[in-house]
Amino acid sequence: MPRLILASGSPQRRAILEQLGVAFEVVVTGVDELETGLADEAAVENARRKAMAAAAAGSVPAAPLHRPSSSAILGVDTMVALDGQIYGKPVDREDAIATLRALAGRSHRVVSGICVIEGRGTRTATSVTDVNFRPLSEAAIDWYVDTGEWEGRAGGYAIQGRGAALVESIHGDYLNVVGLPLATLLDLLPSLLFSAI
Repeated sequence: MPRLILASGSPQRRAILEQLGVAFEVVVTGVDELETGLADEAAVENARRKAMAAAAAGSVPAAPLHRPSSSAILGVDTMVALDGQIYGKPVDREDAIATLRALAGRSHRVVSGICVIEGRGTRTATSVTDVNFRPLSEAAIDWYVDTGEWEGRAGGYAIQGRGAALVESIHGDYLNVVGLPLATLLDLLPSLLFSAI
């Protein structure tokens, strides 16, 4: 049985865990997420909501997943913040353009909140990476938005894809920008490595 329950539908988070060789199941909870306030606090609260919802789903006898009591549940939320404003997933093309214009030529913070529920214990942590964007022309922004890669991405870009062309440098955990700060997760759940296949 999987050692980990991932309370997220993110393909990037799944890919990182698969690369590590961790056995896991995915439970997408669809909880309401905070999109305002301090990014650190909002990210942790969103991660906690996801993990708690997955834990509650597992307690229902008719649930399709039968999870071992030894499984840990992982909730993660990643957001982009600049000048105290949170830039979530753009709602449309115009929002994506506005987001990229705001980030262009500046340094923003990518903040991930993590919540691990194991047994009766709940642990949380945050990871922050500073990302410096290149100055972007309107043509460069249009090129990127035309790729459609911005859809469903906090801050409107994916650093592991064509969005790498927007980035000048980063300071911190690259995987945090992708969506799962592995080093922070292993600090919270070091036994995860022992479940790798």
